[in-house]
Amino acid sequence: MQNKGFVKVFSVLLALVCAFYLSFSFVTGQYNRRAAEYANGDTSKENFYLDSLATKKVWLGYTLKQCREMEVTLGLDLKGGMNVILELNVPDVLRSLANYNQDPDFNKALDLAYARQASSNKDYVELFAEEYKKLVPEARLSGIFSTFELKERILPQSTDEQVISVIREETKSAIDNSFNVLRTRIDQFGVVSPNIQRLETTGRILVELPGVKEPERVRKLLQGSANLEFWETYELTGIYEQLVTADATLARLLTADEPAAEDSTAKDSTVVTPASSADTTGLTAESNTSEADSLLGQLGEDMMPEKEVSSEEFQKEHPLFAKLQLNADNSGRIVPGPVIGYALKNNMNLISEYLNMPQIKAVLPRNISFKWSVKPSEADEQYYELYAIKVTNRDGRPALGGDVVTSAVADFSQQQIGRAEQQVSMTMNAEGAKAWARLTKDNIGNYIAIVLDDKVYSAPRVNDEITGGRSQITGHFSTEEAKDLANVLKSGKMAASVNIVQEDVIGPSLGQEAINAGVISFILALVILMVYMCVIYGLIPGLIVNSALLLNIFFTMGVMASIKSVLTLPGIAGIVLTLGMAVDANVLIYERTKEELRAGKGLAKALSDGYRNAFSAIFDSNVTTIITGIVLFIFGTGPIRGFATTMIIGLVASFLTAVFLTRIVYEALLAKDKLKNITFITSISKGFLVNPKIPFLKIRKTGYLIPLVIILLGIVSMNVVGLNNGIDFTGGRNYIIRFDRDVRTDEVRDALANRLEGSVSVITISTQNQVRVSTNYRIADNDPSTDRDIESKLYEGLQDFLPEGTTMDQFSENHIKSSQKVGPSMAEDIKNSAVWALIFAMFCMAFYILARFRDVAFSVGVFVSVLATTLCIIAFYTLLWKILPFSMEIDQTFVAAILTVIGYSINDTVVVFDRIRETIQIYPKRERYQVINDALNSTLSRTFNTSFSTFIVVLCIFLLGGATIRSFTFAILLGVVIGTYSTLFIATPIAYEIQRRSIRKAAVSGALKTART
Repeated sequence: MQNKGFVKVFSVLLALVCAFYLSFSFVTGQYNRRAAEYANGDTSKENFYLDSLATKKVWLGYTLKQCREMEVTLGLDLKGGMNVILELNVPDVLRSLANYNQDPDFNKALDLAYARQASSNKDYVELFAEEYKKLVPEARLSGIFSTFELKERILPQSTDEQVISVIREETKSAIDNSFNVLRTRIDQFGVVSPNIQRLETTGRILVELPGVKEPERVRKLLQGSANLEFWETYELTGIYEQLVTADATLARLLTADEPAAEDSTAKDSTVVTPASSADTTGLTAESNTSEADSLLGQLGEDMMPEKEVSSEEFQKEHPLFAKLQLNADNSGRIVPGPVIGYALKNNMNLISEYLNMPQIKAVLPRNISFKWSVKPSEADEQYYELYAIKVTNRDGRPALGGDVVTSAVADFSQQQIGRAEQQVSMTMNAEGAKAWARLTKDNIGNYIAIVLDDKVYSAPRVNDEITGGRSQITGHFSTEEAKDLANVLKSGKMAASVNIVQEDVIGPSLGQEAINAGVISFILALVILMVYMCVIYGLIPGLIVNSALLLNIFFTMGVMASIKSVLTLPGIAGIVLTLGMAVDANVLIYERTKEELRAGKGLAKALSDGYRNAFSAIFDSNVTTIITGIVLFIFGTGPIRGFATTMIIGLVASFLTAVFLTRIVYEALLAKDKLKNITFITSISKGFLVNPKIPFLKIRKTGYLIPLVIILLGIVSMNVVGLNNGIDFTGGRNYIIRFDRDVRTDEVRDALANRLEGSVSVITISTQNQVRVSTNYRIADNDPSTDRDIESKLYEGLQDFLPEGTTMDQFSENHIKSSQKVGPSMAEDIKNSAVWALIFAMFCMAFYILARFRDVAFSVGVFVSVLATTLCIIAFYTLLWKILPFSMEIDQTFVAAILTVIGYSINDTVVVFDRIRETIQIYPKRERYQVINDALNSTLSRTFNTSFSTFIVVLCIFLLGGATIRSFTFAILLGVVIGTYSTLFIATPIAYEIQRRSIRKAAVSGALKTART
């Protein structure tokens, strides 16, 4: 084997990388178990334990927080939580840019564009421009959008193309703003490993919150409008004495209520000084009393960096300062500025409660308010800053609202020494410029806090009065920090809302059940596959293949961990499926080796030729399946992408392990003379499908007839029964509800029909005491309270099925195991993507076969075969969905299954076509009928073994993998059978028909030329 050394080095390096990344999951698993033992079921204690160790280096120089970021992340379907896709309301953006122009044609064009968007692939801005042009052909868009705020970018004479370009930029900016706001709000939920990312679709953002238990709160918070504000601030040096008084007052209050004090101190018995306080310098206030200096000295002694304070006496005497570390330097002197102190995240709520107590507020300035920083301090990621805000308006409003900001951009300022420094340039409208000038004039030398959603993002110092509405904010920003601050400032300009267009809520118990089902099906499939290979090809060949399978799993999981891919239940199914496909490569090699052995070659030569002759078929079959995986990844979302990712990684890993590493093992064993009497045949497989003589081409017309009948029956059924379209394609809501006793679906449906207007369907899921309720009731309503209202109607309608005394909250928490929502626009997009994905995949397969085999006959045969397979599966779904006892919905997972089947069925076809090509090259004069029929028979053993092994592993997932992927695996089961059939009786015979006609035409043409000469 060539390049053996490179393969060995690459494999060792890959193994080390995989081991490195997988090690983090084992480390975090240990700490998670310790946290669970410490908390004894208390989630807050568990989170506190993990947060307290977040910055501790626990493995290879990595902190626990970094380890948790690098571990294999489980998807929401495995750990429970909430998955939301939000869509920016682009019409609101355009209204805001047009300064809420009341022109009727403008507003009508907005409505028409919104209506068209559901069925168009164009973006909203382009649709709006088209509709406006239809309504007012002679008008220019600049007449609508040349407002005061956009006067420098859109002139009255600007062309429509220029205006559209500006609108697109502003829309993208609005999405960035929304993303920034959402990212910050998500931190408030206190969940581990949240995920937020922009989707390719314009204006959509994906949010995943593992383990969240308050979906209603999440909905309201995610859909709320951004609230940007500018506040005046207090200096710590000016309010220090009042804080000391507040601390003493709090100590007296808590001492008088000893149980309350014990409860509060029990929450955290340790205080650690943030490292950032050591880096902060400033002047000591002249008015500090000796008592203050003494207290600061005590704080300096007892709260030095990394030193724990566990004294109950200190916490009783200074309950506020035991939780809130004052902003002081190393010498114990307070630092001037609006930051009064630092606190651990777990103590923030308690400190806020203390400071909002009436008795504490009485000793503080009447117009003081406290707000926390949006993120931890730079030097120590555990500690948040507490700012002292000065409320100057009697009605409690901020000194200036954020709606006056017209633009903000991160750029650079040139320093005197020639060094560029990152800054944020901000522009306000005329009204804001006047108010900003007054505000900055009154606060020269002081700080103004920039607040969004009640969190402080920055508090720059005012150096001079700022007139004209243009300001530059500096502060040694990094590029990302400057960009984030600019986005925060811009968030006050847009009045654009975001709507939830798709939502999935999965309870933790359902997630644990999914993990159990996935692990059991995975282990069983792996064991059966290993046993099957040993039974068919012998113990040693089987063990070598099995070792390659285990290494394949190791590489797949390691690469997934390295790219931070999320492991979902379909992802586990993808790993199991790739195991079946990985066996295909070794089956090809072993079958070719057996042929060489039967030809009389020695074992070493037979193995060498077996690997060489099987390589092209293995390569082509892997590439075609990877192409379908890429199509899945491009057009799919969420768990479907997880499935595509694991399948692609698994196939690449299987190519390395099956083709190269197993050959290295065989060559090493042969060199040591360890392989004797290896025939790749056992007593069970001996004589099985050896030299079969099945006349496939002779019975090809009958072969055409069977799928044709199935497709015709499917067409009839489609017109009579139709397909069971899921909410992915129709829009609606799904609720999986579990009862304490068995229920009948018709009774549940009748109980809910009157309360949920519109269509209601109820089916059993897994067991007789668990049902899924589907409804499109109020699906177009984007009010955050709608979901709660529907849950209330479910609760009222299902009273007869619930235990007596069950409350609404108990019903939502204990009986609703998961919920799913897909809005109408999202459903239309999913449907369109699914259709394009199928069409694109089919043509990709046909073009790849054409490029590889340079024969239109093969390409047409593949296309017709894939089309027939797809139509047959759809036909079975329309024929059986009312008969079989599980959900057979047409949704995203069904499309993913179809695409997987397309890739899989091509594998068989490629192997046969490769054998045909090889035989034609050896025997170019041989009758094509004989060549193709012999190719089908000679590869029949490989076809059976591969299809049977894949069928077994998919059957394991189907039976044990859980109800959520049962329809998905059933489609693949059908695809394995139908795809194999299509290779034998459709793809290859059609290729023969076309080649035969081409040969006849060539013969006639040659005869005519001969006759002429």
